[in-house]
Amino acid sequence: MNKARIVVLTIAVGAGGVAAYLASGSDPQVPTVQPTVQLQTVDVLVAKNDIGLGQSVTADDVQWQTWPAATASNNFLRRTERPEGAKEVIGSIARSPFIAGEPIREPKLVKPNGSGFMAAILPTGMRAVSTEISPETGAGGFILPNDRVDVILSKREKNPDKNGPDLIHAEIILSNIRVLAIDQAPKEKDGQNSVVGKTATLELKSDQAEILARARQSGTLSLALRSIADVNAPEKPVDGRKRGEGVNVVRYGIPAPIAPQK
Repeated sequence: MNKARIVVLTIAVGAGGVAAYLASGSDPQVPTVQPTVQLQTVDVLVAKNDIGLGQSVTADDVQWQTWPAATASNNFLRRTERPEGAKEVIGSIARSPFIAGEPIREPKLVKPNGSGFMAAILPTGMRAVSTEISPETGAGGFILPNDRVDVILSKREKNPDKNGPDLIHAEIILSNIRVLAIDQAPKEKDGQNSVVGKTATLELKSDQAEILARARQSGTLSLALRSIADVNAPEKPVDGRKRGEGVNVVRYGIPAPIAPQK
């Protein structure tokens, strides 16, 4: 081996040793760990299963569930504040339906305290009043509990002209009335889209109950189903007066059909 090759090899070995020494003496780079933000949570009482209108809450219907504290409303039952909340709601009656996973809120529950179901779910100041219906006067059976209806009074009166046909008068006496039950069914059953019954129970104020009672004695009552989009629509006065103000005031008058001669 000539001298030139020996010199080059010596320099290469020396450079490698220097590099190894410098590498061993440097501090290893430690990866930066980003701090994690701890999400604040709280245990909230929720419906374990669907709870229907008028259903009595049992221990199997509710459970505690972890919920982000920032989105937990003050109306929710929190375990930190009400550790016995699950036991406290047992036996309550649902005034409105709950879906599985929905937080339990006490305004949607009511304690029966020995009262019947209908008395327990009625809001303060309201009355449950029943009236007879038929497929013809009840929108063909398509009115279900919790629907909204208008109550129409129709009357037949003698024509002042003795040779003319009788007159049929119709008037909306009550508007936007909630249907509590059809017959004795306070809720829709098995997903059916119609209920053919003989009695409709309506949610009325005390003065509305009086109007309905007077109207029932003076003519035929029919229920007109309202669109769900019209539930919150403001009511307009009829001919400058409120709905039901004087049920004897005729709003419409049309000749009654003449019965065919036999």
